[in-house]
Amino acid sequence: MAMYINIHPDNPEPRKINQIATLLREGGLIIYPTDTIYAIGCDIYNKAGIEQIIRIKGIKPKEAHFSIVCHDLSHISEYTNSFSRSVFKLMKSTLPGPFTYILNANKNIPRIYGFKKDTIGIRVPECKIARDLVQALGNPIIATSVHDDEDEMLEYLTDPWEINERFGNRVDAVIDGGMGSLDASTIIDATGEEPLVIREGKGKLNIAAHD
Repeated sequence: MAMYINIHPDNPEPRKINQIATLLREGGLIIYPTDTIYAIGCDIYNKAGIEQIIRIKGIKPKEAHFSIVCHDLSHISEYTNSFSRSVFKLMKSTLPGPFTYILNANKNIPRIYGFKKDTIGIRVPECKIARDLVQALGNPIIATSVHDDEDEMLEYLTDPWEINERFGNRVDAVIDGGMGSLDASTIIDATGEEPLVIREGKGKLNIAAHD
């Protein structure tokens, strides 16, 4: 059964953050809070862990459009090709926040799915636990939401204790950072010159206002 670790959402305890970072570094899988719904994750370089997450989700590898959590904007630039000025201005004004940006991936994105990916979803959540974990680990963390169906999220999956009861035998640690949300992130396609909202979620955005 997974370790169940309470971490303060506003002032994460460094000892606990480092404990989880060590677990990730050693190949562990975790369930952790974001500023939207709880996510299953592992170190981006943990290929076996990603394969396990794919099995937990019950999807095919080519359907694994997982995002990665970065610590800040400078961290994002390590894993993407250059993006337009309008995209940069938008990211700067909305991150950290409940947004997923689809960006062109560079060669630093490992072949984590068994085949090359040209784009990658990137998050910098307004969740100190998630960002502190990334900073302590030194690498981005895979992020995919904890639910059974992309279109039908179950309410009990917002409760970390209930999440632990359901998934605790399939991961190495569950972090309790308080109740999660039922709202997923807003997804923005930023692979072109102008950003385009392709899914409206928790993040509210008027792109025209950011031009």
